[in-house]
Amino acid sequence: MDFAFTPEEIAFRGEVRSTLQGWLRDRPEGGLEAWQFYRGFIKKLAERGWHTLAWPEEWGGQGANHMKQVAYNEEIAYNDAPAMDLGSDRVGPTIMLYGTEEQKQRFLPPIVRGEAVWCQGFSEPGSGSDLASLETRAVEDGDTFVINGSKIWTSLAHLAQWMILLVRTDPDAPKHKGISYLLLDMKTPGITIQPLVDMAGRHTFNQVFFDNVRVPRDCLVGELNRGWYVAAATLDFERSGIQRVIGNLRTYEQLLAYARETKRNGRTLLEDPPVRNKLAELKIEFEVGRLLAYRVAWMQSQGLVPNYEASVAKLYGSELAQRLANAGVRILGLGGQLAPGSPWAPLGGRIQAFYLSAAALTIAAGTSEVQRNIIAGRGLGMPRD
Repeated sequence: MDFAFTPEEIAFRGEVRSTLQGWLRDRPEGGLEAWQFYRGFIKKLAERGWHTLAWPEEWGGQGANHMKQVAYNEEIAYNDAPAMDLGSDRVGPTIMLYGTEEQKQRFLPPIVRGEAVWCQGFSEPGSGSDLASLETRAVEDGDTFVINGSKIWTSLAHLAQWMILLVRTDPDAPKHKGISYLLLDMKTPGITIQPLVDMAGRHTFNQVFFDNVRVPRDCLVGELNRGWYVAAATLDFERSGIQRVIGNLRTYEQLLAYARETKRNGRTLLEDPPVRNKLAELKIEFEVGRLLAYRVAWMQSQGLVPNYEASVAKLYGSELAQRLANAGVRILGLGGQLAPGSPWAPLGGRIQAFYLSAAALTIAAGTSEVQRNIIAGRGLGMPRD
């Protein structure tokens, strides 16, 4: 495996870095202004051709190789740029693999232009890690499916225009084989969205209820009753990025700088052996996580399809974030528990906010237990029983 970047890729990385520094200079902190900034930022990326950098040229991308894409993703993540978009990251690639020609013509161009806002309707109140046990039902009625049920933890459902939706279309089939994958217009009658505020006080999640919601049959992606395999591709796209590791590297660097500058009992925190050793250990872990993500990108560049490798990168990255959050709170001491806005909070309360958000990382996009099962079964060939 050769993870080295070419001179052209290195120059592109520098262009992305300098551009982001300019675009992010006056970034708002939250509320409606932050959402408007986010959508404007996506459109700026789209105008540059960066939003769908590695997409095929025939669908509005630049056909960039995977290592150029990973260099771009690394800069986006390190600068905490608001560029994560379900449409370009998961929906578009899934439609390219499994969608009809009409679906590609209809749904891909708005994503390329940075106009489409998508959400993901997979998890249910009783079907999270065991996603194949989902019960939201779709009954065929002429040229439509009639949907009844609910989805939960649906990020941005209150702002999205479209949803990728998993439904059960054959209740008598084995649970993995009776599921279908639909594209749902969020303006369809019968949809109710209930906000879910997380423990950090943010409204990103929602529960979505479906009451006789009608979806045209031409919004079925892939074959009827074989949507589980389409969803598996979507989840592999979600788990394989470098963002999960590099997105937290700046937090590590801020913690390291704090340890260098802050004195207790006449010496800096970094001179305290337990603190120094923990920060050194975390630095090594970040480099390992980076290489695991590079491995996934390299495999894609060779025409290989990462599967358990994506789960390895996801598992390692999400658990590394939690280890960093735990270390940060310990190193900062009692002040590390103070929220943003407190005048006494070290690092502006960022560690406290990070600690709360990191709690969900080993659940979102598939729990650590699910990832370990994938690694054991598909990577190590271990039996299920």
